[in-house]
Amino acid sequence: MMEKIIICIGRQYGCGGRKIAKMLAEDFGCKLYDKEILNLAAKESGFSEKFFEQNDEKRGFIKSLFQNHGRNVLTDSFYRNHFSQDSLFLFQSEAISKAAEAESCVFVGRCADYVLRNNSNVVNIFITADLEDRINAVMMRHECSRENALKIINSRESSRASYYNYYTGKKWGHAESYDLCVNTSVLGIDETEEFIKNFILKRIPANNKKQEARSKKQEISL
Repeated sequence: MMEKIIICIGRQYGCGGRKIAKMLAEDFGCKLYDKEILNLAAKESGFSEKFFEQNDEKRGFIKSLFQNHGRNVLTDSFYRNHFSQDSLFLFQSEAISKAAEAESCVFVGRCADYVLRNNSNVVNIFITADLEDRINAVMMRHECSRENALKIINSRESSRASYYNYYTGKKWGHAESYDLCVNTSVLGIDETEEFIKNFILKRIPANNKKQEARSKKQEISL
């Protein structure tokens, strides 16, 4: 029987990452958390889920304020509630940590790989796709022109990168931040998911061996 596992998925917009995350959750019997984590964070903070959703959608705007005016600048809604973006991130991080402690999970985005960086049995995946494939996927999803699809991709990815880089001190999408980076344009969605699943099955035992080695080293040093 496999021990509890945590899978953290980062993804480019339009690459099929959300669908792959759902498939992995089904294959490994994990709870899937994407925007669902906002509900947990709302319960953790006592604020409404709608408040978290509204400010989650404005992450790129909030980040631009940080860049232009400094870390303590607040939006009007934040000012009225005496509540900062950093507080939102803290509540969200606590919700992620509690969910990971309770059961096997698949997390989509939200810096979960960074939040859970000290946990064992965590596998961090970044999913990409060729730009043309992502444009076509977004055109179909939003029923828009190629030009608008490209604007949507650039806007969403700018927000994701800014948010991730700001809170982790790492680079969103850079290989050194993840255990595996994979392009869905090469194998397609279904075969990419199968490839990731097989990688995870091999990666978890490797993580356990590293953890055992660290524990033995600590025992010897004591």
